[in-house]
Amino acid sequence: MPEAVIIRAGRAEDATIIAKYNRAMANETESKCLHTQTVLKGVQAGLARPELCRYFVAEVGGQIIGQAMITYEWSDWRNGQLWWLQSVYVHPDHRRRGVFRKLYQHIESLARKQPGVRGIRLYVEEKNRNGQSVYTRLGLTPAGYHVYEREFE
Repeated sequence: MPEAVIIRAGRAEDATIIAKYNRAMANETESKCLHTQTVLKGVQAGLARPELCRYFVAEVGGQIIGQAMITYEWSDWRNGQLWWLQSVYVHPDHRRRGVFRKLYQHIESLARKQPGVRGIRLYVEEKNRNGQSVYTRLGLTPAGYHVYEREFE
């Protein structure tokens, strides 16, 4: 019988694997090679400051096999907060087994219990059809927006 997937909050000691998975996700979905130390420092900063973001990990037998992060947006239109789902990754050996579904359901459950949280959003790379399919099956729908950006170093 396969071991159960446990969902828990990310901890400081998870920073290295979370950073590794962030780099793998960027490479896989956008063909971007992220700088190892920059990503690690970013993850460490996020883990140390829950007002910026929160990480959640999926574990099997003490090994992290998946992750997701939430960040926060204030919506004056809704007089409440939106949680943005980011840094989503499931190790290839554990995909198509409901790992992300468990991560998402855990996060949605927390959001629904938190007064003032009005919803969950995420952005997905436009060519990532697999991700889009997964999100649709979980009940998320396209919001009708395009994301524009200007990056600074």
